Amino acid sequence: MDTVEELNNTYFYAGRLNLTASQLLFVIFCENTANQLGVQDFGAIVSIVAGLNILPTRGKFANATPGTSYASTKSRKLFGNAKFPWGIELPSIIGGYPPNKLKIIMVRKISTFSGRAIPVIGWIILTSDISQIAYRTVRDYNLIAKGGDKIW
Repeated sequence: MDTVEELNNTYFYAGRLNLTASQLLFVIFCENTANQLGVQDFGAIVSIVAGLNILPTRGKFANATPGTSYASTKSRKLFGNAKFPWGIELPSIIGGYPPNKLKIIMVRKISTFSGRAIPVIGWIILTSDISQIAYRTVRDYNLIAKGGDKIW
């Protein structure tokens, strides 16, 4: 954090003068966002895009989600028809674009599970980033803001 001062119910922060409370919150949010973003976020975005059903497929059942993803095709190529040992089934998430189309299905094949898990990992990383940015923004803002300007 940069030098912080309060003068005439406005704030001075990060070289910016006469910031209102909402402008101060926005500047702190931008600073925390810039600090949080990095290589893992690029990986998260790539994994989410790799999980989109944008590749055409030859045929599916009537109620199946149309298309397939890059993650699924590469995972099937890597693992083939290998199954989890001892008949174990793990939950697999399909759909979710929009969220009301989300389904959880139990699968036995390693390739199916891993292909569908890749975008979920990306969403988890981005959700973690968003929550950390929000927490740090409110924390830093409340350290600086005075009286009624504080959040909570």
